[in-house]
Amino acid sequence: MERFELQSNVRADAGKGVARKLRSQGLLPAVLYGRKDAPMGISVSEVDVRNILRKHPESAIVDLTVAGEGGGTMNAIIRDVQRHPASGKILHVDLQRIRLDEQIRVEVHIEVQGTPAGVKEQGGVLEHGTRTVNVMTLPTDIPDAIVVDVSALRIHDSAKIRDIMAAYPKVQFLDDVDTTLATVIPPIVEAVVAPTAELVAEPELIRKPGAEEEEGAEGAAPAGGKGAAPAKAAPAKEEKKEKK
Repeated sequence: MERFELQSNVRADAGKGVARKLRSQGLLPAVLYGRKDAPMGISVSEVDVRNILRKHPESAIVDLTVAGEGGGTMNAIIRDVQRHPASGKILHVDLQRIRLDEQIRVEVHIEVQGTPAGVKEQGGVLEHGTRTVNVMTLPTDIPDAIVVDVSALRIHDSAKIRDIMAAYPKVQFLDDVDTTLATVIPPIVEAVVAPTAELVAEPELIRKPGAEEEEGAEGAAPAGGKGAAPAKAAPAKEEKKEKK
C-alpha cells in the first residue's frame, strides 16, 4: 500500500473562528488521536490532503510530521474526512496514530469487475450487494479495494464474501461470510394490460314521483273533443219565500 508524507503544526486554539481563519490560509483543522495518547489539535495543508485523497480516498497511510511542542514524526491513518454538504469542500480531518507492525480495523470498498454471463446471455440484471466490508489487517496490507469478478455469474447466482476470501490471505474479514457482494436477478418484465372497451350504459332517465301522472294530465284532450266549451253550471234553485 502506498504511503504519503504529510506535514502539520500543533494548534492550541479551537472553535469555528479558528477553523475559518485556518481555511482562509489554505490550512485544515485536524485532530490526531490513538495509541493511548491524548488527542492533539493540528493543522495540515488542504492541498496536500486533497492530493492524498485523490490517489487513495480511503484509509490512506501517512508519515506524519508534527511541528511544535509535543510533536515529532509518526505513522498515522486518515480515519475521517468531514466535507461541506453542498460544496463537498473538505472542512476537517481526523488522523489516528498507528504502528505498521500492528493490525488495525478498516473499512474497504467493493469494486465489481466484469459483465456477468447472466446479463450477456440471459438478459438478467446485475444487482450490487454491500458496498463496503470491514477487515482487520496490517496497515501495509490494506487493499485499495476488494475486487469481485462477476463474469461467471448467471441468473440467480451470487458472489459472497466467502467466494473472495482466498484472494486476500493477509486480510481477516469481519463481516458475515455469507454477505452478498453481487447477484444476477431475472430480467424485469413489466406487465402489459390490454386495453378493454368499456361499455358505457346510456344513463337512465330519472323521473320524479308523480311526474308521469302530471305529464299525462297535461297532455290529455278535454272532454267533448278538441276545443269543446266547458259545461255550464246548473242554475241555483230559488229559495221559497216564507209566507207570513
